[in-house]
Amino acid sequence: MLNLSNNVVPESVKESSNAYIQELVSTPKSTHVLKRWLLGFFIIFIIVLFLPWQQNINGKGTLTALSPSERPQSIQNVIAGRIEKWNVAEGQLVKKGDTLVILSELKDEYFDPQLPLRLNEQLQAKKEALDSYEAKADALQKQIDALSQNWQLSLEKARNKVKQNRAKVNADSADIQAEKLQVKIAQDRLDRGLTQEKQGIVSLNEIETRRLKVQETQNKLISVQNKLAISRQELINSQIELNSINAEYAEKIAKARSDRSSALASISDGQSEISKIVNKQASVDIRRNMYVVRAPQDGFVVKALKAGIGETLKETESICTLQPTNPDLAVELYVNAMDVPLIQQGRIARLEFEGWPAIQFSGWPSVSVGTFAGKVKVIDMVDSKNGQYRLLVTPDNGNWPKQLRVGSGVYGWIMLDDVPVWYEIWRQLNAFPPSLKEAPEEGEKTDKETAAKK
Repeated sequence: MLNLSNNVVPESVKESSNAYIQELVSTPKSTHVLKRWLLGFFIIFIIVLFLPWQQNINGKGTLTALSPSERPQSIQNVIAGRIEKWNVAEGQLVKKGDTLVILSELKDEYFDPQLPLRLNEQLQAKKEALDSYEAKADALQKQIDALSQNWQLSLEKARNKVKQNRAKVNADSADIQAEKLQVKIAQDRLDRGLTQEKQGIVSLNEIETRRLKVQETQNKLISVQNKLAISRQELINSQIELNSINAEYAEKIAKARSDRSSALASISDGQSEISKIVNKQASVDIRRNMYVVRAPQDGFVVKALKAGIGETLKETESICTLQPTNPDLAVELYVNAMDVPLIQQGRIARLEFEGWPAIQFSGWPSVSVGTFAGKVKVIDMVDSKNGQYRLLVTPDNGNWPKQLRVGSGVYGWIMLDDVPVWYEIWRQLNAFPPSLKEAPEEGEKTDKETAAKK
């Protein structure tokens, strides 16, 4: 030191003092270790930034069946009725055609237990009435045919009579002309006889004879004229009779045709009534079969929507819910509209099911645990009510757990292309959408797993 004191410091004390001072001013060893760790983490972070990261599109959804016929369905009754008996319990497995519920009738028009027999009796009565109407129509048709034939015969007869009367008129007219000639001849002879009697050539008796002849010829002329008048009247009567025959038979035929039209109308009404009764018979038979509500397919009775005995049901009201057995499972995933153009059918998806333990690294699906592979099967052409688009994802290689049930929640990732980690961080910070190396094509599969399979 400064050697101001006469006391001498021992060497051991000097050495320990120097060591303490050196320890105070030297860098601790833990600091070097921390530096090394920080440097290591920084190097690892830099390396990680350049590692490949598989981009993905996430979405939430539920488990469902791929075929609509295998999804949960509501069993509905077709007719209104009252519950008389339940043949199943909730959770019970039923086969196609098994009886679920037995109903009874509510409408009073179907209360009669002998209703099919009553309808059959009505049908037989209508058929008999129809047969009688058909027989009446046939008889009227025959009557019309007979009247038509009689009409033609009567017309021919009347025409012949008119011809005969016309010929008789012509003959009487000729007789009148002949009688007029006889009267003229007799008158001429009488006139000559009067002249000759004055000359003394003809006697008075001859004159009287000629006068009688003139009188006879005149009387005969009058008789022939009366006969002609009678013939003409008969001709007029025959012509009137000819016209009356037309009117008489036209009236009879018109009446018969009217009656036949009425019979045909009754036949049509009868056929309509028969069709209605037959239709009602079929409806009654079908309705009676609907008193028993049966299972449309194999499945489990999930929930009874109507409970108890005696409850009434309206038409097409749901009775219970049926879940078909062994459905082909699929996942309904909902994704944002901006991500839909990047998804094509066949894209691989990773799925995490609710209730199934899983650790998911969305960018590194190969190190994920508890997730399952799926494949995009369907992409809806229109959006859903929430503005998102629905995807149907089916199992890839059929490796989904058998314990899954329809309706379970699912979280999924649609896997896209590989990018560096630093790019994905930069994209997430800027809220950019995922990117593709090229424009997507329909049916194209660009993920790594599909490429490896190819």
